[in-house]
Amino acid sequence: MRTAFALISVVLLATLPANAQDLERPANWKVRFDRSGTPDTAVYFVTMPPGWHVTTGPAAILYDPAKTASGAFRITSEIFLFDPGRRHREAYGVLFGGQDLGGTEQSYTYFLIRDTGEFLVKRRDGSGTTTVRPWTASAAIMKHPGGEKNAKNVLAVEARGDAIDFFINGEKVVTVPRGEIRVDGVVGLRVNHSLNLHVTSLTVERLGAGEGR
Repeated sequence: MRTAFALISVVLLATLPANAQDLERPANWKVRFDRSGTPDTAVYFVTMPPGWHVTTGPAAILYDPAKTASGAFRITSEIFLFDPGRRHREAYGVLFGGQDLGGTEQSYTYFLIRDTGEFLVKRRDGSGTTTVRPWTASAAIMKHPGGEKNAKNVLAVEARGDAIDFFINGEKVVTVPRGEIRVDGVVGLRVNHSLNLHVTSLTVERLGAGEGR
């Protein structure tokens, strides 16, 4: 286990910007790894305007407990993926409906994409997960072009009445009945193994009657 954590540290150090020593983790944000006992240093997560930079070892969720959404709302996040190497099947995206995220009864819904050009909607309840919509191909997903460039994707979730709509780069890719998923609660990010991302924004907009797309 110590060898694995040492390798993770080497990977993280290789991705840090030159001024990494001056950057700090965003205030009030929490990190929870899928595997209990993982050291906090297994993720590089710092404020880097605009937004935050995230480089993972193990998979994790990242959230500010004060950032919540309920009722009618729109969540939007702009995310840049840097060279995934051989990790094209590792996924990233947003979570919402978070409850007890630091406890044993954690629950949330997550909307992820991966560089193979597919999206997923899934629900976590405690230690178990339920696939709400399986991995589905979408031409709306921008794939990484290779080299030192990046791929920008904007994910959005709109909750209106009994329908939850999911968007990728402005295109609606699926609608899920509200009763199938966790909707009201903490909003955050989910990043799977060994990914290098820059998240420029994670916003929550309250929707009034008649708003939405």
